[in-house]
This record gives sequence, C-alpha cells and structure tokens, in this order.
Amino acid sequence: MGLAGVVLAGGASRRMGRDKATLIHPGTGTTMVQRTVAVLASRCHPVFVVAAPGQTLPDVDPAAVLRDTIPGQGPLPATAIGLRAASAAGCEWAFVCAVDMPALSAQVVDELACHRDADAVLAWDGREHYLAAVYRTALADPIDALVASGERRMRALVDAVRVRRVVLSDAGMLANVNSPDDLV
Repeated sequence: MGLAGVVLAGGASRRMGRDKATLIHPGTGTTMVQRTVAVLASRCHPVFVVAAPGQTLPDVDPAAVLRDTIPGQGPLPATAIGLRAASAAGCEWAFVCAVDMPALSAQVVDELACHRDADAVLAWDGREHYLAAVYRTALADPIDALVASGERRMRALVDAVRVRRVVLSDAGMLANVNSPDDLV
C-alpha cells in the first residue's frame, strides 16, 4: 500500500496518571505500544514510534523509535516528526494514531487507507479523530510552519488542508483509555 505507520506514544497522560505506552493491553499481555505497533505493522511499512525525550519504551521491533525534541507540545509537532521520517523512507502516506486505543485493528487502517483523495483522511463518528487518520507525508513542512507560529492543535492542521471524513464500520475501535478502568 505504500503506507507508513506512525504511533504517537509520548503524551504526558495526565488523566491516566502514568505513561499509556507501557500499560499492559488486557487482551494480549503486551504493552499498549507493542500492540499498536503490531497492528500497524500488519498493514504499514515502515512503522515509527514517536516518543518523548527520555521516555522508556519496551522493544517495539519492527518499529523505529523517534524522539520528540521538545516535550509537552502535544501531538501536532510529534506528527510532523513521524511524517518526515515516513517521507524519508519513500512513503507518500502515513497512518497516524495515538498509542491509547486498545481496540484498534488493522480494519481501521484498511478502511481509511483506501481513501487517498485528500491530504488527511480522518475517522469520524460524530467527531473527528485526528489521531486515527491517514495523512500525506508532505504535510510535515506545513505542520512545522503551524508550530513555529505557536499552534499546537491538530484542528489547525485539519482546517488548513483538504480532508475526507470516513465513518468506520465499527467506531468502537477508536475508543481510547483515560483511566485504568478504561482498560478493563
């Protein structure tokens, strides 16, 4: 498919009270980041994990770990890091997702990746899911410009590019975890 995968794993997880990437996924016994990498690796090549500076991660083979240069800036600059790496690997497109979706499946990647008639293809279930989306890798430079202007919201990127919104066959795959109870 010529599609890279980008897992954003460096969030502060204030509501969770701890790093979500290293939480144990209830269905697999692996960490959330390992499971997310496995899901993406089944459809995407290469796969990148964007982590915070100094963040400890388990082995995420076959993914390459990239480090966000400035902590606490949110997913927008981290997305640019992943898109830039995907572009350097020769991919025009990347599936970008957060690390905290325990029900994420390859089906989500398949349903979004078949639509490549916009700059961003977002899962939609009454709201836009910026962190379960396919983006053109060429968006790394426009994201850098947004960040340089002080912008940190993914919404700013989506407002500036052509977007397709796709209703998934099972929106439950997009549920994220914000507390330990969400993993049960």
